[in-house]
Amino acid sequence: MNEISLGTIPTPPPGFKSGFVAIIGRPNVGKSTLLNQLVGQKIAITSPVAQTTRNRLKGIVTTPTEQIIFIDTPGIHKPHHELGKVIVKNAKQAIALVDVILFLVDSSVQVGGGDRYIAELLADNPTPIILGLNKSDIASNTGESYLELGPNWDIVKLSALNGTGITELQSVIVNKLPCGPYYYPPELVTDQPERLIMAELIREQILYLTRQEIPHSVAIVIEKIEQKAKVTKIYAAINVERKSQKGIIIGKGGSMLKAIGTAAREQITKLIEGEVYLELFVKVEPMWRQSQRQLIELGYQVER
Repeated sequence: MNEISLGTIPTPPPGFKSGFVAIIGRPNVGKSTLLNQLVGQKIAITSPVAQTTRNRLKGIVTTPTEQIIFIDTPGIHKPHHELGKVIVKNAKQAIALVDVILFLVDSSVQVGGGDRYIAELLADNPTPIILGLNKSDIASNTGESYLELGPNWDIVKLSALNGTGITELQSVIVNKLPCGPYYYPPELVTDQPERLIMAELIREQILYLTRQEIPHSVAIVIEKIEQKAKVTKIYAAINVERKSQKGIIIGKGGSMLKAIGTAAREQITKLIEGEVYLELFVKVEPMWRQSQRQLIELGYQVER
């Protein structure tokens, strides 16, 4: 994964289009899966557990004629703790700072209160809005219930999982973008540092392997990275809120921690395209999601 460096942003050709697109929606409707599909590789973590995304993650798609910067926002929901307030505030801020809004819904189920709440937030928004009907490949007539949300919005049926409708979606987006510059070097697929993506890949495996036992009271901090000749050594701390959660993460005889490490190392190896040594340890940070100080220390703060 490449870092941004000065002097690598070219002059765009005539008629080049560029801009920012916010992907918004309820938790767990497939926003991160869609982002990975759009950029052609995994940069956002996915999980069957809702509210997986915590940071505004940018995915960058560049072609000879346009550059689209997708912003994967956390699911908009009613917050129940300080972390939730930060997450939702960041998602709402993203809506006001983009060229296009992609409102993604799960069209395999009927429209719900959460979808209507987001539609109300967008009611007077002058930004062009596209309604993305995700999971349209398994929807029957449930997708029709979403048409009431925005009668004048563009509508695209798609499947973030298998990629159907993605070409049409990009075409609709490009038609709404202004002419503009390259914002990032053409080869870049995300603006996030590798350290953050590594931490998110570890957190993803915790969500997969522990499911509802450790839902969202976990934060990962990459303490140290050592680049050796043939291997990258990564030392990461898993922060939880209670001792009982620490026991679940470690597992009997260290079995769960080993499983998490093995799965995360496989994903990080694909990310950096090289051999990885991953060492995990678990810390108890009581009620870190309620503490503004601890949230900032762990990398969660309102984005400017």
